[in-house]
Amino acid sequence: MIQWSKSNDALGTVNRGNPAESGLCTLCRSDCQGKCETWMSSLKGRKMLYPRDFGTVTAGSGNTTHIGVSYNSLRIMGYNYGAHGVPQGLSNDPDDCIFPNVNISTSFGQDVKTKVRMPIMTGALGSTFIASKYWDSFAIGAALVGIPIVVGENVAGIDKQAIIENGRISKAPELERRIETYLNYYDGYGAIIIQMNVEDTRNGVAEYIIDKYGDQVIIELKWGQGAKDIGGEIQVADLDYALFLVNRGYIVDPDPRKADVQEAFRNGAIRSFARHSRLGYTDLSNYEELRKSFLESVAYLRSIGFKRITLKTGSYGMEALAAAIKLATEAKLDLLTVDGSGGGTGMSPWNMMETWGVPSILLHSKAYEYANILASRGDKVVDMAFAGGLAREDHIFKALSLGAPFVKLVCMGRATMIPAFLGSNIEGVLRPDRKAIVNGNWDSLPKNVTELGSKAEELFAGYYSVQSIVGAEAMKKIPYGAIAFWTMADKLACGLQQFLAGARKFSVTEMSRLDIATANRETEKETGIPFITSIQDEMAQKILNS
Repeated sequence: MIQWSKSNDALGTVNRGNPAESGLCTLCRSDCQGKCETWMSSLKGRKMLYPRDFGTVTAGSGNTTHIGVSYNSLRIMGYNYGAHGVPQGLSNDPDDCIFPNVNISTSFGQDVKTKVRMPIMTGALGSTFIASKYWDSFAIGAALVGIPIVVGENVAGIDKQAIIENGRISKAPELERRIETYLNYYDGYGAIIIQMNVEDTRNGVAEYIIDKYGDQVIIELKWGQGAKDIGGEIQVADLDYALFLVNRGYIVDPDPRKADVQEAFRNGAIRSFARHSRLGYTDLSNYEELRKSFLESVAYLRSIGFKRITLKTGSYGMEALAAAIKLATEAKLDLLTVDGSGGGTGMSPWNMMETWGVPSILLHSKAYEYANILASRGDKVVDMAFAGGLAREDHIFKALSLGAPFVKLVCMGRATMIPAFLGSNIEGVLRPDRKAIVNGNWDSLPKNVTELGSKAEELFAGYYSVQSIVGAEAMKKIPYGAIAFWTMADKLACGLQQFLAGARKFSVTEMSRLDIATANRETEKETGIPFITSIQDEMAQKILNS
């Protein structure tokens, strides 16, 4: 097992806990006082692209020996001539071919194209209390950046204020809050995607949404996710709430209806209950039955008015991956998110997260292979998003290249949540009257923050950029977590532009698998991406022998 370094001296970052390949701690806390790279990027923005203490240091990479098959064993290629995808109105003159002119906007979808300002989207933010507590920061931040956000499963089902009778929702305040918060700041770029699992389907989520919001939202069917191979979970620490969830039709463990469990809870031996969702398709036994059921579900969603439909699948085996790509293509879905193991979650069994499923780079490599088979037959392959342990601008570049031309977006889960935590903690200190509203955890600013300043205008590099978007008066209502979200996304955008310029690609839509190389032979074998010294070697030999 590779051990990732807890500190980066060049950037001045430190992980509070054990780091994952993404650079995030394996356990990311909402009250964290810093300072991983994503945490610092939420404050300092694009300055985090460069080594610290300029003028007094030099810096050199320690990442040139690559072991094992992972995204880290992909290298980004640069070229020394040419310019591809130069935006309209510009030329290939060096004065035009500068990284700020790289166009990173893109789109996805079939008949209706959904535009996004940069090629990322959030992971599914569902019924976990983290998602609910920090939703304003997530949603407003994503809307201001112009990227899609996903409302995960079970949001209506666990809402005590929701009214669900005879399998039909008539009121869902929390789901409405989430949708409307995003739409209030939506300006034509991005989208809000509502995910459905077995319980959501039974509860009539799709019918409720289409009646209330029409085609303002995208509906997403869910087969699974990369962090676990069972249904979604949350924990509740209230016996009455646990019983409420049982009555809503959920699996609750341990069973709060049992007398011995209730007695154990009253005496403190049991302190919480885990709510679980059901597995899908347990009544099916082969691909043909799956195909029939899935296509019927899609047809039904279209019949009630949905123009945009997406699918998310988890890190199952190759049959399920092929089925997802084939059926999403056949059904003309707008997006397929392929979520590999190594991704994160609000709550999954830990050893399950550590040991189940196909790691992201392997799953993503096969996704490209299978999509290419369909494309070679003349099929218009569904647009895809890759997810699973991706957090930085180099991850975005590598994932888009690995899956090009089919992959349009990189889905980032935990990385997009960190700025919301950090911004809310800062807002709770600087605006104590809002501490409870924004769910701030701090009573005072830690040293990692005060060394940058003492007010929001000083702390967030993106503060005035956000203000330029919404105006000075509206800025008073923008949660600091949303400002931090924009600031972190701006760093990712700038870093992606720089990588693209070095690859001589001045539009993200020009990316290809020629933009990356493998750094060991094992990764070459698994991904189909040539080893780094094999790329252009034939041309090199011609030059030398000419």
